[in-house]
Amino acid sequence: MSSKIEGPYNPQKTEENIYKTWEKSGSFNPDNLKTNSPKTQSFSIVIPPPNITGSLHMGHALNATIQDVLIRKKRMEGYRALWIPGTDHAGIATQNVVEKQLKKEGLTRHDLGREKFMERVWEWKEESGNKILTQLKRLGASCDWSRTSFTMDRNYQEWVKKVFLHYQKKGWIYRAERVINWCTRCQTSLSDLELEYKEEKTKLWFIKYPLAKNSDYVVVATTRPETMLGDTAVAVNPKDARYKKLIGQKIILPLVEKEIPIIADRVVDPEFGTGAVKVTPAHSMADSEIGERHSLPFVKVIDQFGKITDAPETKNYVGMKITEAREKIVEDLNQKGLIEKEEDYTHNVSTCYRCSKTVENIPSLQWFLKMEDLAKTATEAVKSGKVVFHPQKWEKIYLDWLSNIKDWCISRQIWWGHKVPVEGSEDVLDTWFSSALWPFATMNEKDLEVFYPTNVLSTARDIINLWVARMVFSGIEFMDQEPFKDVIIHPTILTKQGKRMSKSLGTGVDPMDYIEKYGADATRFGLVWQMMGVQDIHWSEEHVLAGKKFCNKLWNIARFVLQKNENFQFPTSNFQSNSLPADASHQAMQAGNYQFSKEDKDILEKLENLTKTTDENIEKYKFGQALHDIYDFVWREFADKYIESAKTRDDEAVKETLARILTTSLKLLHPFMPFVTEEIWSKAFSDKELLITESWPK
Repeated sequence: MSSKIEGPYNPQKTEENIYKTWEKSGSFNPDNLKTNSPKTQSFSIVIPPPNITGSLHMGHALNATIQDVLIRKKRMEGYRALWIPGTDHAGIATQNVVEKQLKKEGLTRHDLGREKFMERVWEWKEESGNKILTQLKRLGASCDWSRTSFTMDRNYQEWVKKVFLHYQKKGWIYRAERVINWCTRCQTSLSDLELEYKEEKTKLWFIKYPLAKNSDYVVVATTRPETMLGDTAVAVNPKDARYKKLIGQKIILPLVEKEIPIIADRVVDPEFGTGAVKVTPAHSMADSEIGERHSLPFVKVIDQFGKITDAPETKNYVGMKITEAREKIVEDLNQKGLIEKEEDYTHNVSTCYRCSKTVENIPSLQWFLKMEDLAKTATEAVKSGKVVFHPQKWEKIYLDWLSNIKDWCISRQIWWGHKVPVEGSEDVLDTWFSSALWPFATMNEKDLEVFYPTNVLSTARDIINLWVARMVFSGIEFMDQEPFKDVIIHPTILTKQGKRMSKSLGTGVDPMDYIEKYGADATRFGLVWQMMGVQDIHWSEEHVLAGKKFCNKLWNIARFVLQKNENFQFPTSNFQSNSLPADASHQAMQAGNYQFSKEDKDILEKLENLTKTTDENIEKYKFGQALHDIYDFVWREFADKYIESAKTRDDEAVKETLARILTTSLKLLHPFMPFVTEEIWSKAFSDKELLITESWPK
């Protein structure tokens, strides 16, 4: 052993150099594994591809740390371990970024034209699109960067085209006009899963709809009087006694002055408003389903720009913006005495997940993928246990969505992305259509033979349906096998007060700030430390500070052990911490010509137990528990107790015990805190291989 540890541990001076050493060594690439043979077991993970517009946030940092713990452990266990990194082209988000740049130049994408605009996007991608990958390196992510993928790579584009044509040949892809979510700012369709919701304080207007055959009326409550121009019915619940006699009668649509029917439908909530609701099939997802069930006409009164259309029903409001039309319609209704009352009302409004503009429901001609058979495939994969969620409770979210699934609107009206491979189409495919292929489209044929299916997927709960389910049915459909066995749904990191982290709201926390200030190991420690069986982490910086202190403690422990063992020669040339048998018997402790004390045996037995429980906890994805156990052993058992007593001893048994404990502790800690453990290892064992390639203790 060497004794070159001097001064305090400084992550700012060491981490960058250590990472460069790892990269130079080729340790991240499983093709460089020294024991590589056809019999070597493989282990693979694909990173959930972050958007090229993104930067590292706390969720990314936690998820990357989880994956790094798994891949580093498997690498040390001798597996051919592959972690594929990469990025998603993020169609809408990326196009918005480049369009904002153009706006500053007084230009629009239409001024450039599609081809030139695409060139600008590629330029931006090359300059700024890999920022988050660089940040992942700062965190210590040991991905095989030689296999970095991008969802717009040429080979990836070929996969997307192949998949689309496969579905089309099976008759599962069709084009139809349906009511969809439409962003009037981004000028594209959105899926239900791409919506965000914000609370809006508005009014609930109670409008009188006169009956056709007498002077009586029905009062209808609505938050959207501007869409009433497109009403084609008034609906009540068939069990609502107040309206049973009116079902089937005609009612006069105010302002438009045309007759529409009163219908009964089970989805109407008798408790909302008056129990009678307006039905606007062209401008509400729920209403469109009612319209289809009752064969109602669809009257489009709002266009793709969020303005009132030029339709017979809209003659007094043509061209008005939605808010303007709402005010004018309410004014006109009041003048006619048709508003009974209005109340303050708060509800959630759907917004675009990229630009935050309110989303409209409008009829639009789009491409759809039939989901019935694919949903059955994805459902069976989980119900049969071939795909397992951790924690298991997230399985219900997955299965519930699949059981109520609608055909997938896969087209988008933007320029950046995979063009629909049909002649004449200007649409591109939904970004999630391409990312659903990620576990296999990122691999070449040789890698598919070795590394597919992958072993574990770690991701966030908000994309269980957006991404996980779609990857499952895609993997089975195109590779005849589930894309992964285990799905880890990691905790969501909230503010200390339990609020959602958001940069725009000023509640976000940048993990790079912690890395710059305290180092990557301390940051990783703070993240994993709080993973103690919870699904919401209320973030606290104190755990990062605890991680920093632990790095310093480990550094000082190593300094003591190395000083104590200066010029010490181990009794065997092939020293390994896992040479002790499980029973730690007296005879086994006779490692050299010296006697281990009861104190030595006790601490070594605790080390043996720690090795076993750490292995089990990581395999069960109990990362927080594993880290807590190592921390308690190193700080309490090793530093506070054993090292204190070892200060008064100078026999060979205590030296070997110290060396064994330090060596094993560094190995157990390496997946969690790779930089400080590698730095200590390099100073203690300058003649040995890097710690990243050392064997995992058994």
